Amino acid sequence: MFLFSGITFAQTSKVNKPSATIEYSTFSDNSNHWYSIADKHNMINALPAKPRYKPSEISKIADNLLLFQKDNGGWPKNYDFFAILSPQQANIVKEGKRQTNTTFDNGSTYTQIAALASAYYTTKSEKYKAGCIKGLNFILKSQYSNGGWPQYYPLEKNNYSSHITFNDGAMLGIMQLLKDILDGNPPYDFIDSNLNRKLQSAYNKGLDCILKTQIIDNGQLTAWCQQYDEVTLQPAWARKFEPPCICNKESSELVLFLMSIEQPDKATIEAIQHAVTWFDASIIHNTRVKTIEAPKTQTPYKVSVSDRVVVIDSTARPIWARFYELKTHRPMFCNRDNKVVYSLAEVARERRDGYGWYNYEPQKVLKKYPEWQKKWAKDLNVLKK
Repeated sequence: MFLFSGITFAQTSKVNKPSATIEYSTFSDNSNHWYSIADKHNMINALPAKPRYKPSEISKIADNLLLFQKDNGGWPKNYDFFAILSPQQANIVKEGKRQTNTTFDNGSTYTQIAALASAYYTTKSEKYKAGCIKGLNFILKSQYSNGGWPQYYPLEKNNYSSHITFNDGAMLGIMQLLKDILDGNPPYDFIDSNLNRKLQSAYNKGLDCILKTQIIDNGQLTAWCQQYDEVTLQPAWARKFEPPCICNKESSELVLFLMSIEQPDKATIEAIQHAVTWFDASIIHNTRVKTIEAPKTQTPYKVSVSDRVVVIDSTARPIWARFYELKTHRPMFCNRDNKVVYSLAEVARERRDGYGWYNYEPQKVLKKYPEWQKKWAKDLNVLKK
């Protein structure tokens, strides 16, 4: 059995060829939002107790994906693509083909492309191949000349969604898809040499953009921000509680991606080495985040029934803040009013309970580093004291 972009393939004993399932987890960000938020801007909203297709129902899931694919080749976000739609719902979605609310946010577009490739690999139905290629051309069209990708395309004016976006895996999801294709993963055998060359060029530009946006702070390479101005390539504001800063969660995902590259060049090796140095330097010790019960409170954004507090614990494993202030490198937090604070206690209850202010993601990098270093950077172990 092997895993490909969230699609699980298993060898069948009778016919000795792959059969596949498309797993719910691949689209969890989309489906979770659809079921938890009844958005008046959605084409359709979830019906009560509506059943879902099973992961093994490849063609039915893929038909849903094609139904939701827009004329420009991309997909909207925050729908359950496994939902068994009513005839009325299906008709509404079909009538919305010309809408251009297409995005890479919440795992959109690149996950649908991977799933359609899986469906074509399994069924050999040409419509899934066509949908996949249409999606790849959307990715090519939406890339900036500097190699980055926005959160939405077509671009939304005067909106942070035009920024180059690492948050929630947007650009990295695209890059991983392109890497899977260029590495020769079986579901993409149908891609011809002309398209493959274009995808290779897009990948190369994307990798160059990742390296160029690594933050130089106090004269040293550190890690990355969640989003960047698409012109200046400088860290930029996104949502009002997401300031320009060094963001360890997204940076960890980027470094793990860079570590997966075979035969990395000198620039990639140096980027990883500096990021690992940063993760080691930014560890927070003796600290644990505890979730506690709290009175139910209703806000315009969510219903909160818990709270989070930081406690001192000498037995706690290393932890990292999500945000570190530029220049000072202090752990920082932010409210919906754009005001930066320096402790979780100063964050409003709704954001304190509703956002991941601390994380353990850099530990994955530090754990992987010794093996990577021995293979690609034998002369310098930056963790050796």
